[in-house]
Amino acid sequence: MSDRDVLLSMGFDPARVDWALKATNNRGLQPAMDHILENDGKPVPDLSTVSTSSAPAAGAGGAEHEEDEEELEALQAVYGKANIAPAVDGGSAGAEAEAKSIKCSVCGKTFKNTAVANYHAEKSGHDQFEESAEEIKPLTEEEKQQKLAELREKMAAKRAAKAKEEAQENLANEAIRRKAGKDVNELREEIKAKELMKEAEAKRREKLEDAKARAAIKAQIEADKRERAERAAREKALREGKPVPGSSAPAAVPAPAPAASTAPKTAGKDYPETRLQIRMASGGQPYTTTLPSDATLREVAEFLAAQTLSVDVETVNFTMSFPRKTFARADFSRTLRELGLTPSAVLIAS
Repeated sequence: MSDRDVLLSMGFDPARVDWALKATNNRGLQPAMDHILENDGKPVPDLSTVSTSSAPAAGAGGAEHEEDEEELEALQAVYGKANIAPAVDGGSAGAEAEAKSIKCSVCGKTFKNTAVANYHAEKSGHDQFEESAEEIKPLTEEEKQQKLAELREKMAAKRAAKAKEEAQENLANEAIRRKAGKDVNELREEIKAKELMKEAEAKRREKLEDAKARAAIKAQIEADKRERAERAAREKALREGKPVPGSSAPAAVPAPAPAASTAPKTAGKDYPETRLQIRMASGGQPYTTTLPSDATLREVAEFLAAQTLSVDVETVNFTMSFPRKTFARADFSRTLRELGLTPSAVLIAS
């Protein structure tokens, strides 16, 4: 039986039934009855001008909006009794004229008409009914008004409970949403804090590396100063015929004037090796090596060419700052001892 048939069996006006069904978009029996009760006494408008409700349809089985049996029976009592049809299951055809109600053989409940009985069958699953001669007395006008008031109160209570349940659900959803937002914010803050820690650590390492580089440059400058001072002291001692500082070898005896030019060679004979520091005129890290004192200046050029691709053995030039001296190409075949570079020297390559 359709919702329209049930409403008509309750005694509602067909025009109001059609109005309620269209206004509620055929969402079920409960919304239609709510509409009829709320608009009781109002004129029925033209159905072509009635807009359907945008509320969602009732769920499976219409469980959320269904009246219980007592409410449906109360509505039947208020709005009138329909004709009683034959029994739902079995029953005597000869007793049809005497039947005044329908009784459920399973639970024993008595119903005023087939609409209520069918509703009971759908809700309870009972399928055994029979016609009964028990008469359900009609309500007086006062009882009808009381039943209608009770029904409205019950429906209002249901709506209030539903609203309360929805409010609680909304609060729970809002709490979940806030917690999710809080978790996301905490995660972002944690990621940001880690990034800041990484940046701080990188800056700290950079400062340490800069400090180490400055310390290394300063140490190299100090070493160069000491080396220049030591070389100056050795050369001075050699010129004055005094013992060379830092050497146990006896000082060289001054030779006659014609042999004076060979003094550096004679003085360097006690140093089998020569320590060289080679700096590039273009700048950069200096190169340090130790070569035999009998190695030629060309071997020094070959060593430097092996260290950097920017140096060519055939075109490289060497100079000294102290004492200031520029080596010619002819000097490339001479030994370090012959050039006076022992025991150590600083060369500038260009």
